[in-house]
Amino acid sequence: MKRINEYITKFWRFASDDIWRITETEVSGGRRILINLFKTLIISIRRFVEDNLQTKASALTYNMMLAIVPMLALMYAIAQGFGFQNIIQSQLLDYFPAQRSALTYIFDFVRTYLSETRNGGVFVGAGVLMLLWTVISMVNNVETVFNEIWQVKKSRSFYRKITDYTSFFLILPVLMIVSSGLSLFLSSSFEGLDYLSFMSPILRKLLSFSPYFLTWLFFTGMYVLIPNTKVKFWNALLAGIICGTVFQIFQFIYIGGQIWVSKYNAVYGGLAFLPLLLLWIQLSWIICLFGAVLTFSAQNIRNYNFERDTKNISRRYKDFLLLLVASLIVQRFVKGEKPLTVEEISFNNKIPMKLTGQILYFLTEIGVIIETSTDDDMVVAYQPAMDVNRLSVAELFSRVDLYGSEKFKIDNRIKFGKQWKTLLMTRDKMMEEVGHILLKDLTTEKKNSENKKQ
Repeated sequence: MKRINEYITKFWRFASDDIWRITETEVSGGRRILINLFKTLIISIRRFVEDNLQTKASALTYNMMLAIVPMLALMYAIAQGFGFQNIIQSQLLDYFPAQRSALTYIFDFVRTYLSETRNGGVFVGAGVLMLLWTVISMVNNVETVFNEIWQVKKSRSFYRKITDYTSFFLILPVLMIVSSGLSLFLSSSFEGLDYLSFMSPILRKLLSFSPYFLTWLFFTGMYVLIPNTKVKFWNALLAGIICGTVFQIFQFIYIGGQIWVSKYNAVYGGLAFLPLLLLWIQLSWIICLFGAVLTFSAQNIRNYNFERDTKNISRRYKDFLLLLVASLIVQRFVKGEKPLTVEEISFNNKIPMKLTGQILYFLTEIGVIIETSTDDDMVVAYQPAMDVNRLSVAELFSRVDLYGSEKFKIDNRIKFGKQWKTLLMTRDKMMEEVGHILLKDLTTEKKNSENKKQ
C-alpha cells in the first residue's frame, strides 16, 4: 500500500505540475506525441468541468426542442422545391436510426407546419421570416457556447450570422441529396460491371460505413466553421473522428438500450419517445461540446505550459517580462520589420503563451503598444503606441505604477506619510541610473556580441 501511495503521489505530481514544465523543444518523437495527448486530455476534462458544459448542453437541448420543427421544415421546404423531400426524409432516418419513431412523428408536424403557412398565404412572407429567425437563433446559441469554449469575446456580425447560417441550411439538403445519389450510383455501377463484381461486397462494406464518414465530416465542419476564430483543420478533424465515432457507438448502445425501457410506454403512451428524445439530444450535445473542448485543447497546449508558475509569477519577473516584450516590439518597429504576433513572441523567446497574452494585454491597457491587423483577419500583431524616442524605461514603469485606482481611504499623506514617501523615493532611486534608457536601445546579447565581432 505504501508503494502504491508513492506511485499515485508521483503520478499526481507529474500530471498536475511537472508535465506542464515540459516544452515541445525538450522532447521529440513518440514521447512528445504521448505527452501532448496526455496534456490535451487533461485540459479537455478540466475545461469541460470548469466551464460547466453539461449545463450548457442542457440549455442547447431546450433550444433544439424549440427549433427542431422549424429547422427540419426549412430543410424539407428547400428539398421539396427540387422534388427530393422523400430523399431528405429517408437520409435523416438512416443517419439517426435511434430516433426513427421520433423523426416520423416530427415529420408529421413539419408537413402540417408547411401546409398551414401556405394556406395562410404567408409562406413567402412572415412564415419564411419566422423559419429563418428560429434557425438563426438556434445556431447563434451554439456559436455563443463555442466562442466561450474558445475564449473568443467577439462574435460574428449580424449580417454574417444571417448569411453564414442561412447558406449552411441551404447547402446541407443539397449535400444529403448528393450523398444519397452518389451511394446509389456507385452501388448500381459496380453491380452492372461483371469484371468488377468482386468489388461489390467491398463497396457495400464501405457504404455501410458512410454514416461514420458523414458524422466525422459533420462534427469536423462544426468545429472549424462555428467558432468565430481560426481553427486548425487537423485538430478539428481529430476531434471530429473521435466524437463522431463515439456518437455512432452511443447510437448503437441507445438503440439496444430501448429494449429495457419499455415501461415508458405504460407511463407516456404514444409520447414515450419524448423523454428518450430529450435524453438522446442531451447526450449528443455533451459529446459535441466535448469535441469542441478537445479541438481547443489540442490547438492551445502551449497556452497551459508553466500554468501554475504563471499564476504565481513574482513581481520582479513580471516586470522583467514587461520590459522584455515591450523592447522586442519597439526594436521590431525601429527596424521596419513586420509586427510580432503573440505566437511569435511566445515561441521565439520561450515565454509561456498564456503569460505572453497577459503581458501584451497589460501593455495595451497602459498605452505602450497597440494592436494592428495582419494578413490573416483573425490574427493581430503589436506595435508601439507612442513615439519610440520617448519610450524609456522610466516611462514604461511609470505607466505600470500609475495603472489602476488609488482612491482608497488610507491616509497616505499624514498618518502614513513616511511610508508613502519612502515608496516614492525607492521608485525614484531605481530610475535615477537606468530610467533614461530607451527601449529601442535594449538590444539582445546576441546582437551585442555580433557588433563586437564586427
